[in-house]
Amino acid sequence: MTAQTAFSSGSRLERVLRSGRFAVTAELNAPDSADPQAVYERALVLASVCDGINATDASGANCHMSSVGICALLTRAGYEPVYQISCRDRNRIAIQGDVLGAAAMGVRNVLCLTGDGVQAGDQPEAKPVFDLDSLTLLRTVRIMRDEGRFLSGRKLDIPPRLFVGAAENPFAPPFDFRPKRLLKKWQAGAEFIQTQYCFDIPRLQAFMTQVRDLGLHEKLFILVGVGPLRSAKVAEWMRANVPGVHVPDAVVERLRKAEKPGREGKRLCIELIQQVREIPGVSGVHVMAYRQEELVAEIVEESGLLSSRLVS
Repeated sequence: MTAQTAFSSGSRLERVLRSGRFAVTAELNAPDSADPQAVYERALVLASVCDGINATDASGANCHMSSVGICALLTRAGYEPVYQISCRDRNRIAIQGDVLGAAAMGVRNVLCLTGDGVQAGDQPEAKPVFDLDSLTLLRTVRIMRDEGRFLSGRKLDIPPRLFVGAAENPFAPPFDFRPKRLLKKWQAGAEFIQTQYCFDIPRLQAFMTQVRDLGLHEKLFILVGVGPLRSAKVAEWMRANVPGVHVPDAVVERLRKAEKPGREGKRLCIELIQQVREIPGVSGVHVMAYRQEELVAEIVEESGLLSSRLVS
């Protein structure tokens, strides 16, 4: 990939990607606890196999420990967090303050998300904010970083040093719109992308062909989302209840016929990683497994990805 800017955030994840190595990130599932040990135990497992650990921000509109709180704990322990910011719960004043606070704690990576609607979670009576969306949030972070000012125009004493990312879903229609949306996110300031779960390699290949046609593979680092499925029942539940997740019938049938579905789901995930790695323009994978950090480590190790990681 051709570097789009000489800017350096000081991020280890950015350094890995700009070196041309195939990167690995994973999600740390936020605990329902005020105990920091719950974060440290999960991070310890992931840190040995990942170049960055995502701190989720009330994903699915369900309340857990805050993403900025998790990032504080991760930086304190010397880990490399990716600070997820959702626009659902905070306005631009709170978000800009949180960005400065996170940067002051040593956070060097942010992932800008619009966020799931409150109706998706277990407190649907909550009042959504959505003062910004993912595109305007990207612009906001880049204005703070590159121009050294708030959206109000007021100058910052010290701008945040950040590697800026966004999410994309190649597997949700309209398919032709997705690469165009990706272009808008790059124009708004995204430097890396993490995608929704991939269980459909042909659809990903078609998406990446369009991405390459637009030249975006030379402007953005794209990390494809992958994860293990425990059973056919879980696969069916995910595609029915998790927004944007596409699980082909062939995958569900493979799990249904398996003697040990959990082991088959793990094998499938490893196969997907190996296939994704061969697609031109893909810079890494983002591994998601809800509260199964040990399984993430096994998958990364058995997929052969560790040989390409930058140890730092």
